[in-house]
Amino acid sequence: MANWVDFTTIKQSVGLALVLRHYQVSLRRSGRDQYRGLCPIHRGEGRDAFHANLTRNVFHCFSCGAGGTVLDFVAAMERCTLREAALKLQGGTDRPPMQRPPMQLVTKKSKVPLPLGFALRGIDSTHPYLAARGIEAATAEKFGIGFYRGSGIFSGRLVIPIHDARGELVAYCGRALDGTQPRYRFPSGFAKAEVVFNLHRATSDEPAAVVVVEGFFDCLKLHQAGIRSVVALMGTALYQAQQRALLARFRHFILMLDGDEAGRHASTATAARLRPYAAVRVIHLPDQVQPDQLSAEKMRQMLQAHTEPVALCQTC
Repeated sequence: MANWVDFTTIKQSVGLALVLRHYQVSLRRSGRDQYRGLCPIHRGEGRDAFHANLTRNVFHCFSCGAGGTVLDFVAAMERCTLREAALKLQGGTDRPPMQRPPMQLVTKKSKVPLPLGFALRGIDSTHPYLAARGIEAATAEKFGIGFYRGSGIFSGRLVIPIHDARGELVAYCGRALDGTQPRYRFPSGFAKAEVVFNLHRATSDEPAAVVVVEGFFDCLKLHQAGIRSVVALMGTALYQAQQRALLARFRHFILMLDGDEAGRHASTATAARLRPYAAVRVIHLPDQVQPDQLSAEKMRQMLQAHTEPVALCQTC
């Protein structure tokens, strides 16, 4: 029978750790095989309400009352029946099967983001918001950015894939389009300070210099303008791990942070940290202007004054 489901086999073969990772649930260790944290089902406020036992393959939320096996968890997350959850787990629907080797959870002791081992499906890279921000369809498709209508914490948001220096997918960030807070949502426990956005692409041709910006869209727009060697800090701060990663690859930096008070302060602080080890140039933008608000021609004009060549791509 094509749609026959062996519930027992599925519960034994699909680990709860893998499914938690599929839904980007980050928990902290509270025992040998015990984890706890915010409940992904009701997204409650209780910091330790959600408990998961990876040995027994069960979970329980002391706030919303949800609990049970891996089947119960998927059914609760997908708002579906146990049978439908079983079909999703064994690949009986349009979703990929989750029956893969076990994955490690993000714990309090683990800071470096681990590869996800899966990718969100059904991402719409043609959403009107992207065009409104000046992002071309080819750029959105290349970076894997688009509107996500699936379930989970990124439902109804624009999702932005984040890769480590080796090009491994380690997380998604969800950008709200309707004013919902937070505007940018990262998975709980994601070590943003350990990652530099777009570093794996910026180092692909070993360019002489790299442009450093704050945000995702700044990076996208510069890349779209033909400036291949560009990375984003995902904020104004340059963290130690980010600094080490950048200095391991570059000796010339062009800082193009936002033209507001925070951006100017960050430019000064970042330049001071990098100058003992590398050549640094700061591009000062007009008041309250962000790089992604500049035209492609204006971006290129600002970068032409730099004495070290910046890798440009005429076909990107």
